[in-house]
Amino acid sequence: MLKVSQDQLANEIGVTFQQIQKYESGHNRVSASRLFDISTFLTCHISYFFEDFDSASRIEQNRTVSNGNSPTNEIKTPTDPMLKTETLEVVRAYWRLPSNDLRKSIRNLLISLSKKESN
Repeated sequence: MLKVSQDQLANEIGVTFQQIQKYESGHNRVSASRLFDISTFLTCHISYFFEDFDSASRIEQNRTVSNGNSPTNEIKTPTDPMLKTETLEVVRAYWRLPSNDLRKSIRNLLISLSKKESN
């Protein structure tokens, strides 16, 4: 989908392509700073990598300790549509359109459709 090779990504973030393969397969964990580097290179929000987690997984993986040692299951999930993968895909597709006129037509169509839905 992103049309970025493992070599390109590896070179950009300073690791070998084998390391990228290990990240992809889950053999090696990705540190927070490395994940930030990857999201910066791919021009996406870091939350993109967590959108497919289900709530149960998040609860188990993100237990926090409050008041000394009592775990809580409170998880804050992003509700902002600007943080969703779908938004990023639409924006990228929009900017790949070959002309300004076509982009303007699509933009006007979306605005028109969204006005009809809200009525």
